[in-house]
Amino acid sequence: MSLQVRHARLSALSLAVLAGPMSFGIAGPALILGDVADGLGISPATATWLVTVFGWGIAVGTPLMSGLVGHRGVRPTAALCGLLVLVGSALALVAPSFPILLAGGAAQALGAAGLTGLAMHLADSPRRMGVATASLAVVGSVSPLVGSLVSDLLSWRVVLALPVVAVLAVPAVLGQARQEPSPGRFDAAGAVVLTALVTALVFVPHQPVVAGIAAVVVAAAFALHLRRRPGGFVPAVLVRSPAFLGAAGLAFALAVGNFALIYALPARLTELTTWTSAQIGVAMVWPLLFGGGLSWFVVAASARMRPRPVIAALVVAGVAAALTAAFTGWAFGLLAAQAAASIAAASGQGVLAVRATSAAPEEHRAAAIGLFNLCYLLGTAFGPAIVALLVST
Repeated sequence: MSLQVRHARLSALSLAVLAGPMSFGIAGPALILGDVADGLGISPATATWLVTVFGWGIAVGTPLMSGLVGHRGVRPTAALCGLLVLVGSALALVAPSFPILLAGGAAQALGAAGLTGLAMHLADSPRRMGVATASLAVVGSVSPLVGSLVSDLLSWRVVLALPVVAVLAVPAVLGQARQEPSPGRFDAAGAVVLTALVTALVFVPHQPVVAGIAAVVVAAAFALHLRRRPGGFVPAVLVRSPAFLGAAGLAFALAVGNFALIYALPARLTELTTWTSAQIGVAMVWPLLFGGGLSWFVVAASARMRPRPVIAALVVAGVAAALTAAFTGWAFGLLAAQAAASIAAASGQGVLAVRATSAAPEEHRAAAIGLFNLCYLLGTAFGPAIVALLVST
């Protein structure tokens, strides 16, 4: 039996610093993949594996680190995640080859995912949840421009190391987390099966047949394990909850649309305008920043509103963004679509996270946060990969 965990309240600034910098790894490379390719002597298509591996790392790391919170507590998880981010960022700065750079990105993503999950786990109200999710969106909104400027002024390697900023909030977590749960039996088999399933899903856009078959096989093994261990690494009560599944599935869809647009927009704006890379970065900041900033108000206000109208509005915004991006040939129409997609995804992450965790028993809150974020963050892997697939065909 685990003890109830009580933590001193982290400041809103600490929650934002803990969560937000993960977006540097997701969106920061959007305008510098050509620089990475030139610097390492690889093709631009090969360089996009940095984004895919980071997406894999945060998708796998989110449930794994949330499971670690439930098993060992907040402080050990924060220390491990901070160490992973430090090691991964150091490798980004000095890696002599692309495979080592990928390994560093994977370590960095695992740690960053854990720190973001901790921020959401420690957020004890919709308003504070909005701080965590809005910080992800706001940092993500400026990440392409920051990445471009930092690459020009310093190096593309420094851009890849930017998620290390999250480590600044780790001492606050270590200092304020108090009572830890007593270790229980860890469902190692469940963790392995879930990791295999997430890995297969991340690679579906790249190898649809092989990864798709693997995903089906592993999903069957996952279902069997769930029947044997309903209270294991993935609690069966969450998988069987329509409210939780609906919230997580919708968050995934909104994330796919948003992150696909973030990576598709530079190429589309290059086709439609004579803007330079820096000008495109500046142009992309405003819709993303608007969407990310507005999301905090949406998430905070959602606590005083009925959930269905709020969720319906987010769905409408996401669908409108996708249709506009697909059919418009107007640069400012594309930027408006990006603003709508950003509002829908960033607000959806906060609103739907509250809905998903409220559908979970208190003892499974950490697991609910981890699995919900897994679904959302799978969108960060699928969105750019789908864009790359469409561009190459």
